[in-house]
Amino acid sequence: MFVASYHYLFELALILLSTKVLGIITKRFALPQVVGALLAGLIMGPAMLNILQETDLMDQLAELGVIVLMFNAGLETDLGELKKAGKSAFIIALIGVLVPLAGGFVLAGFFNQGPDTMLQNCFIGVILTATSVSITVETLKEIGKLSTRSGNAILGAAIIDDVLGIVALTIITSLSGTGTSLVLVLVKIAAFFAVSVVAWMLLHRAAEWWFKRYNRDKRRFVVISFAFCLLYAYVAEAFFGVADITGAYIAGLIFAKTPRATYLQDRFDTLSYTLLSPVFFASLGLKVVLPQMSMAIILFSVLLIVWAVASKVIGCGLGARLCGYSGQDSLRIGVGMISRGEVALIVANNGIAVGLMKEEFFGPVVLMVIATTILTPILLKLVYRGKEKDYSDLQESELVNRYEDAEAFGMASQALLEDHERLLHSQEAHKS
Repeated sequence: MFVASYHYLFELALILLSTKVLGIITKRFALPQVVGALLAGLIMGPAMLNILQETDLMDQLAELGVIVLMFNAGLETDLGELKKAGKSAFIIALIGVLVPLAGGFVLAGFFNQGPDTMLQNCFIGVILTATSVSITVETLKEIGKLSTRSGNAILGAAIIDDVLGIVALTIITSLSGTGTSLVLVLVKIAAFFAVSVVAWMLLHRAAEWWFKRYNRDKRRFVVISFAFCLLYAYVAEAFFGVADITGAYIAGLIFAKTPRATYLQDRFDTLSYTLLSPVFFASLGLKVVLPQMSMAIILFSVLLIVWAVASKVIGCGLGARLCGYSGQDSLRIGVGMISRGEVALIVANNGIAVGLMKEEFFGPVVLMVIATTILTPILLKLVYRGKEKDYSDLQESELVNRYEDAEAFGMASQALLEDHERLLHSQEAHKS
């Protein structure tokens, strides 16, 4: 009994080690470490070795991990850039959301029939609207095409895509409440966003004033902002029927673009990758049970992957074409928006929690995320082939500059830590 009560320590240690080892391996193949964490859950879970199973503690830590990820996403969002992204980025993002949503709804309808399945099928479409451009950005940087017209369009559309995805998720999860009228749901959503706008106007300025009172970073900034994130996530769910991750995202927006936003991002990144993110992504892998996947589910998986790729190429490519981009650039923009990454997984996890997605459909979603993550860099290099040394369409972009500044901050933080360690070692050597 005594040993069993502490078994969770072994499980957490196993998750952290396996996600990190497989993350390092996948990174060597130029893939995000998220893929390694997912594979760790698949290998250790019921799908293969069956060493780990879901527990209440793991589910709660995973939920906390999602909240931190969404809070960080809010911190990284620049509302000013939404305006600067312009009409083109909005149209690309909008059509790039509508096409996957509609097609995903139709596709799911063939495999999930019966009464009260409309919202479930619609939710599959919502999952497909997600875009995670981190792998795209890294690939474009590698081939020197991040600061091009098409690269800027991808970054601008991705920002708007995130916001549209949050709105779609909010509406569909709010409608999932039993016996809730559509009018009441829409009123609650409108009230939540109205309150959020007022909260942003008041608290954003208050946060700026508070941060400026001090001439250096303080730990209290992290503690209080995290407490506010949790409270706002609770308020969103408990009082407005809006997903807690939406509340966490709004909380992040309140602290975004403040004098300590980069410091907060760095600290929450540490909290996330140290414990919460590995547990979250591994827990997603644990939900997949491959032996129970029937031929129908396998066929659904294949079609879901095909539509996930085609829908973004068609939707975002069409939007780009309507905005005057060349056929070649439109194709590049569409390909750049294919990867779903952690965003789709967060949405899918939320769907299972509120009963909007059957568990047998979770495996296909995980496979779709892995497939789009692997395919995106390969397809990007193909559509840019022959243009590696063509710099005629390079453009100055604040979006690109912000991304590179954030990356530089991370590298600087790592360098400071290494310098500190070297100093400690030299002091110890001097004493001895």
